[in-house]
Amino acid sequence: MKLRQLLLFLSLCLVLPCTLAADNADARRLDGIFPKDKLTIATPDARVHPFNVWVADDEQHRQLGLMHVNELADDAGMLFVFPGAQPIAMWMKNTILSLDMVFVAADGLVVNVAESTTPQSLKTIESKGPVLGVIELKAGTAKRLHIGAGARVDHPAFVRR
Repeated sequence: MKLRQLLLFLSLCLVLPCTLAADNADARRLDGIFPKDKLTIATPDARVHPFNVWVADDEQHRQLGLMHVNELADDAGMLFVFPGAQPIAMWMKNTILSLDMVFVAADGLVVNVAESTTPQSLKTIESKGPVLGVIELKAGTAKRLHIGAGARVDHPAFVRR
């Protein structure tokens, strides 16, 4: 029995560092491509949730997004900022992770949320009105933190009115 426990322990020691290295590799790769920033989302239940985000604020960065990323931390995401408020349609081409997409108006109010999107899908996911930004978070985050229409995003890209 002790030999089995030892073998299990050794196999975990071999697998776990690979998993952690993969997670860190994705973050390091994104850090080398995108500027990084912080934002908060205040929900109607009076809670404020902080996130570390990579910012995609030009066409080249918006096209790349979170494609080919294998892991995303619970407090991490990507903020897509567009040149002006407009109806936005996103898709999941080459995106391995399921994501929550938070569509944000110019004043920072959440217009709508698309929860648990389908990885690799070419189906468009649309805002329900003009938005200035979209925040992509790990699938399940919006439900877990009660992020929905009416929540408020605090970030310099959005001007409060």
